Amino acid sequence: MNKELEHKFISEFQKNQNIIHKVCRIYTTNQDAHNDLFQEITIQLWKAYPKFRGDSKLSTWMYRIGLNTAITLYRKSKRTVKTQDFDTVLHKIEATDYDDTEEQQLKVMYKAIHQLSDIDKALVFLYLEDKNYKEISETIGISEVNARVKMNRIKTRLKKILNP
Repeated sequence: MNKELEHKFISEFQKNQNIIHKVCRIYTTNQDAHNDLFQEITIQLWKAYPKFRGDSKLSTWMYRIGLNTAITLYRKSKRTVKTQDFDTVLHKIEATDYDDTEEQQLKVMYKAIHQLSDIDKALVFLYLEDKNYKEISETIGISEVNARVKMNRIKTRLKKILNP
């Protein structure tokens, strides 16, 4: 990757890294797993950045890569994760501590969300991020109508989990 593209990636990543923290929070249950997933998603973003064409918003692209990486890693628990040599730019990216004060209030909701399937988790996550159904369908790769139907079913399922 050339230096200009590298600097642009680092700048954009630092502005939007909370997206990745949020994906990690929804797919992990402890800090070590969160850190591992954060690192893996960062590597995948780094590998894919030269191919980013700008057809969608950068945040949508980051959500898509983050969610796909999380789903892939946690579906195959025995899979060995291959990593790319990242040491050359690691010192240039500052990982800020993730403030989860607000999310402490959502602990019960997260516990319920963890009971959902991987795709349903992704749908709920994007819905909670105030993404419209068009953006959700583009990010996950399903039709807009299917996203609406799935979300209504998920809401019903979450109500049953939270209010047995």
